[in-house]
Amino acid sequence: MTKRRPLEYSMEKLNAVMKWREASGVTELLENVKLANGKSDSPEALKNPEGLAKGKALVAAMNCGGCYWHGLTKDGKPVLWVRTNRLPWYPDVDALIKSLILLADTGIGCMSKGTTDFVVIAETSSPPPPHPTFLVSLLNSLIKGFPDRLRCLVSAPTSSIMQVVMNLLLPLMPSRLKNKFFFIGAEDAMLKMDELLLNGEADIPVFFGGKCDHDVYYPDEYYCPNRGEGTLKFDFFGMLERLEKVTAEYDAAHPSE
Repeated sequence: MTKRRPLEYSMEKLNAVMKWREASGVTELLENVKLANGKSDSPEALKNPEGLAKGKALVAAMNCGGCYWHGLTKDGKPVLWVRTNRLPWYPDVDALIKSLILLADTGIGCMSKGTTDFVVIAETSSPPPPHPTFLVSLLNSLIKGFPDRLRCLVSAPTSSIMQVVMNLLLPLMPSRLKNKFFFIGAEDAMLKMDELLLNGEADIPVFFGGKCDHDVYYPDEYYCPNRGEGTLKFDFFGMLERLEKVTAEYDAAHPSE
């Protein structure tokens, strides 16, 4: 069998990603969110009722505040936080997957200079019951849409439900992805985050026993106001501004990296 050259393999991977993005409608996601954040009878919405409907489903998935970017690691990688207790028990799988794709794109677009991957930290003490369709769709999106973008995923504390989830997913994962998952106890998670996060202990969130209150920016949906004139409650655009700001500050402090 002919061995592929590195450049040939890279181009093949890039082509596969581009085809996946086109088939998944990734390029339309942000515009659909903007439609849902505006008036339903705006000229833009009336011209694109399908986009408005997709946008409303998309922001409904984000409004739970279960996933968001906040802060960086010590080496400048953006951190995606997952709060499984906020995720729906019976999700709109397509909308939730697309919301995660949009979030991933947003974080990748705000990476510091020379950074190509991100970190996920998940609080998994009380996740919803495993939803096989969602889990498989999420894994496929990660493999097909964001190959090599995940640096690591830290999940804590390990629960029986998460063990079931991993038993479902591990057989489907390529070996390079399996090695990036860390399932640890709460105390070990504190040590891991102290090592990982840009400001160490000061960046550990309250829901992990730290002092950084994420709920100032990402409260429970019940306490969220509408962000515009539509149905968006999750502070998507504020999240984007904060991530851009902390990345710019990191780059200014590390000009040679």
